[in-house]
Amino acid sequence: MTALFVAVLLAAELSHVISADALILLCVLVPSIILHEVSHGAVACVFGDDTARRAGRLTMNPFAHIDPVGSILLPVLLIFAGLTPIGYAKPVPVNVSRLRSPRNQSVFVSLSGPAVNIILAVVAGLLLHFKLSHEISGVGVFSGAQITIDPSLVDRILFYAGAINLLLGVFNMIPIPPLDGSALIERVLPAGALPGYFRLRGVMLPVVLVLFLFFPGALAKVFTPIIDLWSRVFVP
Repeated sequence: MTALFVAVLLAAELSHVISADALILLCVLVPSIILHEVSHGAVACVFGDDTARRAGRLTMNPFAHIDPVGSILLPVLLIFAGLTPIGYAKPVPVNVSRLRSPRNQSVFVSLSGPAVNIILAVVAGLLLHFKLSHEISGVGVFSGAQITIDPSLVDRILFYAGAINLLLGVFNMIPIPPLDGSALIERVLPAGALPGYFRLRGVMLPVVLVLFLFFPGALAKVFTPIIDLWSRVFVP
């Protein structure tokens, strides 16, 4: 399945269905999603639940995290539809009842994914800032002169790494189950309401996908200012 996915990506790029930048974005997206998922299992393990470790999910091996629909079918369909490819990995298994303080620590387990993405966005931004600042200082600054530097492959990778991780972090903090931000709602719900909430959470993934695919304008109003702010801070 993975080999088929790679072949489809190469065929799509050669036929100009997607651009080289889209391929870079995909190459950045995959490890970013994996790190997001692994962080959930790692934090759960710290708090007493080693379910993810015993399932072999605390690994950067993409084969351990591939979801046939979310990791292969959905991105491929979007590529050939000419849309921005998105996807998701298999959720890392967490047994909340095995945590030492289930209701409190489950919040940290959920928020660890977005936190890792935000940290990666900051690290990528700092690396990009220092690299470009060094290149600008090497060119020299003249009074009234405007300096233009063509972005290298490394520049583009760092930019997309920062942008995609920032978007992943912010998007997953939307308080709609099964997104990680819903853990904050789950924490304040009374215990008697949790069974109904868990049933609702199990059927909400299609709602999230519809929100992303059919209302991109609404999401852009949230995400575009955030990306602009990140760019102003880190891109000299």
